[in-house]
Order: sequence, then structure tokens, then C-alpha cells
Amino acid sequence: MKLVVGLGNPGPKYHGTRHNIGFAVVDELARRAGVRFESAPVDAVVAKIHGAAGGDSVLLAKPMTFMNRSGEAVGALLRYFRVDPADVLVIVDEIQLPLARLRARARGSAGGHNGLKSIEAHLGADYARLRVGVGRGEARRDLADHVLARFDRDEAAEVEAMTMRAADAAETFVAEGIRAMMNRFNAAADSQTSGEGASEDSAGGGTPESER
Repeated sequence: MKLVVGLGNPGPKYHGTRHNIGFAVVDELARRAGVRFESAPVDAVVAKIHGAAGGDSVLLAKPMTFMNRSGEAVGALLRYFRVDPADVLVIVDEIQLPLARLRARARGSAGGHNGLKSIEAHLGADYARLRVGVGRGEARRDLADHVLARFDRDEAAEVEAMTMRAADAAETFVAEGIRAMMNRFNAAADSQTSGEGASEDSAGGGTPESER
């Protein structure tokens, strides 16, 4: 079984915010597969896809903890469903990447993202992650305000396209593995934004308290 986890904060207050792009991507995966999220035996909602591409069953998950406690839910999901960390993909917002750019990694540091820090505390660093660029915004703007804000209206088309591409990347992970996802989607991003610098495991979502 493969486990695809989108990170975010629960509740309507956070729906559609930059910090919740992980939720948006797994919602799109569920829509494509025609499955619905249901309560899980742990602090998360899950949707199961049977017979996905690649032959594996796929569990989509959204932790219902706040961002900085994501690892509690993810760790519990691995134990309950007996998933190997090598079969996990975590989808997360990344402020150090320009809007709509994707960056996949087979492993790495949390890079300042509290959701990933929490997961690392429970799983270690050997799990795949897909960082979805949400942009930094104006340097003078408070970072917490930026990531907890909704996307601007003039970004709507780009956000929709990026959500679709991130879902495509996750489907590639399920069907072909992390290397194929990295080769296909990192290369595409690099060709589109050559010359732009963003650290590969840099910070994303430096927001206050439990929402981070």
C-alpha cells in the first residue's frame, strides 16, 4: 500500500490558504478516483483507492491535527495500516519556491517547515516529499500572515494548474516511484525557471504555534 499525505490545517478557516495546498492536492486525487474521505481510527481523514496505477492500493490522508502535530497522525497511520516509510509521499507548501513550481525529493531535511519537522520526529527523514511552491510574497509581509492567507484572485488559474500538476506528480509516484516523479517533474520545473535559486530543502510555512 502507498500512503499519500497532504498537509494542512483542519477547518473552514484554513480552506484555500497557501498552507493548505497539500489538502487541495489530495482532494484532487480523491476527485479523480471517485472516492470520498472518511474518518480514520487515528486523527486523520482517509480515502482508499483500490487497484490504482502500478497495482498498489493507495491511501490518501489529511491529518486533522494542526500542522505542527502532523507527525502524530502520520505515524499512527503507518502503524495502523502497516505502511513502510518508503511507500509514503508527503505533499506540503513551500514558500521558497515560486508559485506553481514543484520540487520532489526522496528524503531530506524539514527545512524549517513545522509539519515536516513533526513527521521527521515520528518517521525519520527517509520518506518522499513533494514541495509545492506558494511563493514568499512581499518581504515586508509577516510570513505567518502570508501562508495563512488565501491565494490572490489573480493567481486562481495558476493555482488550479499547479494543483493538477502536483496531483499528476503524486500519481507518478504511485505508479512509477519517486525517481520517475523527480525526473519528470523536477526537470520540468527547472526548465521553466532556470536561473531562479531556491534551496532544495529550504523553509516553508514558518507560521506561529499549532498552525505551522
